[in-house]
Amino acid sequence: MLPEALKKGDYIGVIAPSDSIEQKDEEYILKSCELVQSYGLKVIFGDYIRDNETGYGAKAENKAKDLNKMFLDSKIKAIFAVKGGNNSNSIFEYINYNNIKNNPKIICGFSDTTSITNIIYSRTGLITFSGPTFKSFTSWKTDYAFKEMINRLMNNNLEIDKKEEIKTIVSGNSQGILIGGNLNLFSELISGEYKVDVKDKILFLEDLGAQSSPQAISNYFYMMKQNKVFEKINGIWLGNYEHESKITIEQILLDTIGNEYNFPIIKSNHFGHIDKKITVPIGIKVEINTNSNDKIRFLQNCVI
Repeated sequence: MLPEALKKGDYIGVIAPSDSIEQKDEEYILKSCELVQSYGLKVIFGDYIRDNETGYGAKAENKAKDLNKMFLDSKIKAIFAVKGGNNSNSIFEYINYNNIKNNPKIICGFSDTTSITNIIYSRTGLITFSGPTFKSFTSWKTDYAFKEMINRLMNNNLEIDKKEEIKTIVSGNSQGILIGGNLNLFSELISGEYKVDVKDKILFLEDLGAQSSPQAISNYFYMMKQNKVFEKINGIWLGNYEHESKITIEQILLDTIGNEYNFPIIKSNHFGHIDKKITVPIGIKVEINTNSNDKIRFLQNCVI
């Protein structure tokens, strides 16, 4: 299910499914408002984005109210998480998935928003997006991620930046539906009531070295191995991970899986906790072909 592309004059909704807005964020929120308005877009904020009733953000029910309200509001054509955080999974049980099916629209964020974008795709079939948060439109050093988002969601451009090197970790050729995002968060979606279907999928995975040590990355990968994820998938696209130890995410993955599985693995810095990130659609068909120059291609439109 494809959402409509953004166009000039559209409203975007801003919610806080993870951490709420704090005083230190306000400067960037204002700048981001000015930036999107310069592209002809208008902004509507959720009712609870600054709420801190629990002492660690808004109550889960209220976060979900903002999300559900945005999907029901016919004026709003796209929804962005305002920032990251730690507990967006708290709203799973309060999301109205039927309303989302009946009112498909763009929803975008990264890091903790990985939980929501993957659950929404899993439960509804709506294509969602791993891309910049509203705050990060202007809080990063460059506007690269914002322009990449505009190119993807307004212009329906499926090109992947060719300036960024894509390395082959394990050779091969496969196709599948792309899902994933932050490794830490995705590893929590492989079991339990809210697990996502990984069969025949291609996973894109990244993590933040300042928060996830190599031991933690190993833990996440072993959780996936022990839950037979690697027996079901068609490939892996690794993104950015930088740790002071210089141990790489691809090294940890290979330490975990060895040569037990037969799927291609590639690595690039197209996405992650970095300024220079593209917007990655969750739920479209992609191809990994390590013998081609591109190595990965988006095979389907992500907006209409």
